This record gives sequence, C-alpha cells and structure tokens, in this order.
Amino acid sequence: MTGRAFIPRNWRGFIFPVAAILVIEVAMRTIGVESQSLARPSEILRAAIGALADGSMLTATFQTLVSAFGGLIIGGGIGLVLGILMAMFPPLYWIAEVPFETLRPIPSIALLPLVLLIFGLGFAMEITLVAKTALWPVFFLTLTSVRGVKRRLIEFSSLIRMGLLERMAKIILPAALPGIFLGFRIAMGAALIVAVTVEIAANPLGLGYAMMLAQERLQPALMFAYLFWIGIVGWIFNALTVLLQKRCFAPRQSGRAAT
Repeated sequence: MTGRAFIPRNWRGFIFPVAAILVIEVAMRTIGVESQSLARPSEILRAAIGALADGSMLTATFQTLVSAFGGLIIGGGIGLVLGILMAMFPPLYWIAEVPFETLRPIPSIALLPLVLLIFGLGFAMEITLVAKTALWPVFFLTLTSVRGVKRRLIEFSSLIRMGLLERMAKIILPAALPGIFLGFRIAMGAALIVAVTVEIAANPLGLGYAMMLAQERLQPALMFAYLFWIGIVGWIFNALTVLLQKRCFAPRQSGRAAT
C-alpha cells in the first residue's frame, strides 16, 4: 500500500490551498506585516466566523442566490424553449440569427444603466441582468444538442408515426438532455459571477455589496472573508452539479459505450 492510498481522491485538491494558507500565516507573523489592505488568514477566519454567527453573511448569501437562481430559471427557461424551437424549425433561427448574434456579445454589466432606469435598485434589476447572461449558454447548447440527435432516431419516430410532441418527449429531449444539463451548469456559474458583479457595481444587497462595504470601512479581514466565501459558494454549487450530472448521466453514457 502506497502513501497515496491514505489520501482520499476527493480531498487531494485541498492540500495545496491549505499548505499555502499556512505558509502565508507563518510568513506574515514572522515578518510582522501590518496593513490596512491585507489581513492574516487567521484574522480572515475570525471575521468569517463572526459574520456567519451574526447572520450578516448568511443574509447576503441568500440575497445573492435569490438573484442568481431567479435569473438562471428565467433566462435558462427562455434559452431552453428558444433552443428547442429553433432546432426543430430552422427558419426561425435564420430569422433570429442576426439579432441574436448582435445582442449576445454585449456584456450584461454594460446594460446596467438601462436596466437601472427601468427597474431601479433591487432584485428585479439584478435578476434581469443575470437572466440575460444565463440565456445564451442554455440556448446554444440546447440548440446544438437537439440538432445532434441522430438522424436515424428521427426517421424511426417518423416510421412508427409518432406525433411531434411524442417525438420530443420520448426521443429528442432524452437524447439531448446531457447537453442541456451542461448548458445549465455553465449558466449557473455565470449567473453567480454576474450577480456579485452587479452588487459590487450598483446594487446595495448581497455578497458583492457586503464585500465593498467592508472595503470602504477599512475592514480587510472581513472583505477577504466575503471574497473567499463567494469562491466557496461557487465551488459547492459546481460540486453539486457535477455530482448530479454523474448520477443522472454516467449510467446512460456507460451503457452507450458498452453497446
């Protein structure tokens, strides 16, 4: 038995970050760094525990997740429907291609002044910008996945005289589901990024605003605590989606490989 066998595979990724944190803590204590813009890892940890204990970090997390998931559901739902329709009826895509390719490269944050005029500050403004971001990965991966369903499956469904809705439910969507799920996974990461960015730029709620408030109050430990907490939240949701993807689609993919 080698030394590697004692380290669970899922925990190996934590070795370098933990070691780096310990080295930084020791180095800052040895050098005696005192700064209004930096903080030792131990100070950041104490600030994070304090913010979690008084509920401020959990409240900010809830606000950010409401915006992120609200935008994901709305934008992802629109992208899903449009992707299916344009894959099934190609003339629709030809008509919409130029407007879509014109709107897609515009960063969501660039629409902030316009959306701010329409909705003002609050959840509606932030959810709208997140939805704009989440729409595109779901749309394009749905479009590609539905188009990629094997032609022989479509011909078979026509041969046994399946209706359009039955064909969609029993053949096209199940075959395209892994690609659609990947689109939502990518959109979820983008949704969290845009939500925090909007909060930093303008919206007085959520994790981004809490981090900026700590910076303005010259509380670097709390600022870094929120920064690292945002990364942890993103990592948790990515890990959950990867686990869900493996549980849902790994058996199907292994079955295809065996055939």
